Amino acid sequence: MSKTTTNNSSSGIGVLGLLGVCFVVLKLLGKIDWSWWWVTLPFWGGFVILILFLLFVAVAALSSTGRR
Repeated sequence: MSKTTTNNSSSGIGVLGLLGVCFVVLKLLGKIDWSWWWVTLPFWGGFVILILFLLFVAVAALSSTGRR
């Protein structure tokens, strides 16, 4: 028997990264007058959503174990 392994790796900038780069370029060219917080949101927004989701799951798990 032969063992076959598949290596699926993704490389590239991704949709949010491309959107973030576009926002930074537009900000530097003066085409948009947004705060830097909004311009960089595509770079860090997904991480914040992940952290909030994990906190919600942790609170839900702790509250369900405390109701015995």
